[in-house]
Amino acid sequence: MEQKFPLPPYTLESALQKIQFAEDAWNSQDPEKISKAYTVDSEWRNRDQFVNGRAEIVEFLSDKWKKELNYKLKKEYWAHTDNRIAVRFEYEFQDLDGNWFRAYGNENWEFDENGLMAKRYASINNLAISEDQRKLK
Repeated sequence: MEQKFPLPPYTLESALQKIQFAEDAWNSQDPEKISKAYTVDSEWRNRDQFVNGRAEIVEFLSDKWKKELNYKLKKEYWAHTDNRIAVRFEYEFQDLDGNWFRAYGNENWEFDENGLMAKRYASINNLAISEDQRKLK
């Protein structure tokens, strides 16, 4: 059986660990690796896009990093319950024209009993920044 540790129910310590694993995975920019943290039928809302299942996650992330260059992400604990974790985050990226942005957002995650993320709901806003305003390097 496929499992992704730590498993629910989450404590503060295991929620923080789960968040760090997610941050590290996303910063790897490896869509296949990242998709393995989600259920095969995972449900996402990312901004105004709806993504369902691992194949669509891989496609979504592959497209994302073709347009968002020099990507760097930082996630921060917000709250948790037995099988849910909420985070706030910021990430920086450069678009294809060389312009820099910082994205701010919140994510709500729900996990199955095997520690795989079944639901991910993300609200995200971009802020144009200059290169000298970057915080995440």
